[in-house]
Amino acid sequence: MAVAGVILIARSIKLLTKFQAAREIPALFIERNVRLRGKVHSITEKGIEVEHVPIYLPLSLFSSDVSTSTMLVHLAGVELTPEGQIWLQNTLAPTQVVWLKLISREDNALNCLVSHNRGSMWGHCMNEEVLKLGLARTAPIVGVQPESRLYWRLHKRLHRAELKAEKKGRGFWKEESPWERTFKAVRDSSIIRLMKTIFKRALWSIFANLVSIDAHWFLQRLLLPP
Repeated sequence: MAVAGVILIARSIKLLTKFQAAREIPALFIERNVRLRGKVHSITEKGIEVEHVPIYLPLSLFSSDVSTSTMLVHLAGVELTPEGQIWLQNTLAPTQVVWLKLISREDNALNCLVSHNRGSMWGHCMNEEVLKLGLARTAPIVGVQPESRLYWRLHKRLHRAELKAEKKGRGFWKEESPWERTFKAVRDSSIIRLMKTIFKRALWSIFANLVSIDAHWFLQRLLLPP
């Protein structure tokens, strides 16, 4: 009965309570990997700033005096490239509704699986999507014990997404064509660098001679009597 009571209270908190900061989320929610609804405010180098939106909004939350504090959210198990951050900014527009599957909490930030519907019935996990595009790498899942079942289940899921990008040559997994490799090798070779140096010196010498000839002709014209 006690356990059932705790679960019932947790459900009511999930449905009605608006969390203003990551530290306000009960530890039980983190342990059970509860999904929370949120609204994107901005995406920066630090992560995604999300405002928590309860599933059922009490009338008090419609008041203009209610604070709209945001929580910092990181994509769990993912290390974004600069291109990945740009993609995320273009994909998750401000005010867009997202779902946060809580994985862990570190300081005042949440590590989550972030998903949104993007106009379809099924949600798209941003953690997996950015890996499939080759715009991120898998990273250690912060706040989760490496020997735990959750860690390896998530790691396997994310690693599978990363392998798809590698096999298809997407993002930074894209391989250069033989022509591109040959061009770079020739461009960076010591012989080509030497030829460039010689050419620049020769060009500068020709330019200097032309300037000298023009200056000599000008002085002659200037000094000759009319």
